[in-house]
Amino acid sequence: MSRTIQLAHSPDADDIFMYYAIKFGWVDTKEYFFENIGLDIETLNVEALKGTYDVSAISFGMYPLIKEEYALLRTAVSFGEGYGPKLIRRKEKKLKRNFKVALSGKYTTNAMLFRIFYPEARPVYMDFLEIEKAVVDGEVDAGVLIHESILDFDESLEVEKEIWDIWVELAGEGLPLPLGGMAIRRSLPLNVAIDIENILVEGVKVANDKKEELCAKLEKDNLVRISDKMLKKYLDMYASDESVELSELQLKALDTLYDIGFKHGLWECPIKTEDYLIPKEYCELRTQ
Repeated sequence: MSRTIQLAHSPDADDIFMYYAIKFGWVDTKEYFFENIGLDIETLNVEALKGTYDVSAISFGMYPLIKEEYALLRTAVSFGEGYGPKLIRRKEKKLKRNFKVALSGKYTTNAMLFRIFYPEARPVYMDFLEIEKAVVDGEVDAGVLIHESILDFDESLEVEKEIWDIWVELAGEGLPLPLGGMAIRRSLPLNVAIDIENILVEGVKVANDKKEELCAKLEKDNLVRISDKMLKKYLDMYASDESVELSELQLKALDTLYDIGFKHGLWECPIKTEDYLIPKEYCELRTQ
C-alpha cells in the first residue's frame, strides 16, 4: 500500500528541475507517492510556520523559526558562489538611507541579510515576479531580484548591491551563500524520513545526470518560465552537483548564517546545523 507524501516546492526552474525526475518516474519511490505542490517560496515559508506540508522547500534564513517542527534535509539545496539575489534600482536613482525597497518575502534569506545590512530601509513585501516592474514604475526606490529575474532585467535598471557582497561582508571570505533547502516534518516516523531523504537525493542525482534530457522535457511541457541557454545557465548556478547533498563547506556556511542571525537578535539561541539533520547513524544501527 502506497503512502502519500506532500512535496511542496517553488515554481522556479531549479526547484522544478530537482524534483521532476521523481515526478517523471525516473526514480524508484518505493511505496511512496509524492504529491507535488507548487507555491512561491514565501508562501512555502509561511506554510512551514504552520506545519502544513510533509516536505517543503524553505528559505534557509527562516529555518531556526521551525526547527522544533521540521528537520533539515541534506539535499535539493541552493547556494550562491560569487552570485545571488541582486538589489536593483533605476539608473538615475540615488538611494537615501531610508529608501523604500521591494523584497520577495519577510522570511526569505535575502530579506534577512538585506535587513541586517540596511536597517533603516523600508521594506515592502510582494511577489518576486512583481518586483522589477515596481522598481521601473517608481512604486519603490529599489528591489531585490531573485530566481531567474537576476539573469535578465529591464535596461533602465542597474545593480546597487549584490546580496553576495553583503554576505561576504557579514560572513567573511570563502563561504558559499546559503539560499534555500528542504525541510521535513518531525512527526513523520524516522525510517520514513530517511527513505524520503534518500529518494530525494537520488532524484537530484538523476536530474543532474540527465540534465539535457530533463531540460528539454521541462521546456516542451512548459513547466519552466525560462528556456534554452538561459535555463541551462540558471541551473548551472543553482541546481548542480553541489545541490545533491550538503558538503562540509555548505554546513559551515549555514552555521555562519545562523550565527549572524543570533548575533542580530533574530532567534534566541545559537544553532548548529548538524544537530537538525536526520541522524544517519540510525540506518547503521538498524542493520547491526
